[in-house]
Amino acid sequence: MPRRISAIALAGVIAMTLSACGGGSTGADAGGSGGGDKLVMGFSQVGAESGWRTANTKSVQDSAKTAGIELKFSDAQQKQENQIKAIRSFIQQKVDVIAFSPVVESGWDTVLKEAQNAKIPVVLTDRAVDSKDTSLYKTFLGSDFIEEGKKAGQWLVDQYKDETGDVNIVELQGTTGSAPANDRKAGFGEVIAADPKFKIIASQTGDFTRAKGKEVMEAFLKSNSDIDVLFAHNDDMGLGAIEAIEGAGKVPGKDIKIITIDAVKDGMQALADGKINYIVECSPLLGPQLMDLAKKVVAGEAVPQRVVTEETTFTQEKAKEVLSSRQY
Repeated sequence: MPRRISAIALAGVIAMTLSACGGGSTGADAGGSGGGDKLVMGFSQVGAESGWRTANTKSVQDSAKTAGIELKFSDAQQKQENQIKAIRSFIQQKVDVIAFSPVVESGWDTVLKEAQNAKIPVVLTDRAVDSKDTSLYKTFLGSDFIEEGKKAGQWLVDQYKDETGDVNIVELQGTTGSAPANDRKAGFGEVIAADPKFKIIASQTGDFTRAKGKEVMEAFLKSNSDIDVLFAHNDDMGLGAIEAIEGAGKVPGKDIKIITIDAVKDGMQALADGKINYIVECSPLLGPQLMDLAKKVVAGEAVPQRVVTEETTFTQEKAKEVLSSRQY
């Protein structure tokens, strides 16, 4: 009889323990990730088009591991259809939270509504969507791209404040339809519009890649004999453009002033070397903040609708100071 009582008591303890591990009301416990207690995140990345993106991916992967979050990672290869397919796969797998950096701004409402109906919270990271229904995502973590464009434009205005002649600008835009391309162009244009001497004589996408940046800059140089300034929406396109400028027998940073955005290590080296004149920082190290936000939204905690990353700007002198310790 005592043995039977002990067995019953032991069974009760086991049942209570299983209940404690599997119960509760978090997204993971509600069925996402197969009912385990480890939070599972589905993350869809834009691609691997630049040094910035590679650093961003590493930050997300490393931070997930540190935070004890299981990461299901998908590379969209810069195609929206791949990203939508990945998000639908995450919904089918019943992950606890979905995070993604949208390839373009438009066309997300349907798939985000599917996630909402499945009660899976969504976090936007790095790039925004233009949906009018902001209930489709919990928060957006990333840079203020309009402000980045404004900073680039303000440096240019300050540099040429005493000049009276026209300043001819060519622009290497990011991926057509993407938030950083749209916003950086808008911010830059807004600042320089106050003075009619600043003229954008050519503007074309370089898809945020070094190879495309070089190709488009070569075309700019062939069709425009008098270029004073290049504004590239990221470092990689600017670095590609430097190759084209040198190939045309001109001196980057002197014959053509160059402004870029990102501040990846290769860009910072070019700035320190005088080939780039000014860089506006856009930090890719969003992983730790993303994991923190993911845990909060899964737990049902309130989070800000918009979380802006803190960033700075770099001149040649500042680049030299920090180059040796640059992480990406």
